[in-house]
Amino acid sequence: MTELSIYQLVQNASLLVQMVMLLLLLISLYSWTLIFRKSRSLQKSHRIANDFEERFWKGKDLRGLYNRISSQEKEPKGIENIFVLGYLEFLRLRKQPQVASATIIEGVQRALRIALHRETDKLDMHLTPLATVGSVSPYIGLFGTVWGIMNSFHALGGLQQVTLAMVAPGISEALIATAMGLFAAIPAVLAYNHYTDDVERLITRYDTFSDEFLGILQRQILAMTTTTSSTTEPEEFLEN
Repeated sequence: MTELSIYQLVQNASLLVQMVMLLLLLISLYSWTLIFRKSRSLQKSHRIANDFEERFWKGKDLRGLYNRISSQEKEPKGIENIFVLGYLEFLRLRKQPQVASATIIEGVQRALRIALHRETDKLDMHLTPLATVGSVSPYIGLFGTVWGIMNSFHALGGLQQVTLAMVAPGISEALIATAMGLFAAIPAVLAYNHYTDDVERLITRYDTFSDEFLGILQRQILAMTTTTSSTTEPEEFLEN
């Protein structure tokens, strides 16, 4: 029995099939790059969310938390950015004279919604290319296989007697293209499904925080409007 050698199968394949294999190899490397990059990005997003929510729910000084995050050298990301943009809009509207409470709430809600959409777009980054790799790679490999089989049968067309031993090598060389297409597609599909679920859970987490944060601001604004003008505002809303 002849030992199967991947190198020999690739080497003996036609030029077009070899080009298809090279393309699939590059696609696979690109896919794995996206997979590792997305994994690091989502891990960082979860870590930021965990750290922020722990600080947010432990403390009562929202202004102090806002100042600490805004003073960081690195740009706020994920749930931190949603909080910063929402609270910044709250402070901006409160500085304007004679602004109704409903206007403040609507402005903060709009800012939170915009921030949530921006963070959702960032989370969705690199998912579409993974889906494309997973759906297209098998067809690219199949194209190489069909072309290789066509060439094999075309080369045998002038022979009077054809045996399986004469046909098998050409078919084996062509089928390696399909195998490489699956090799590129399967990890991409698995990663896409896993990361899509992870992204959806993060978006739900961001959306839930936005609603809870807006509820806190609503309660504080309601408390402020029911007090007299001489009453001191809550500590977390005092400006430096």
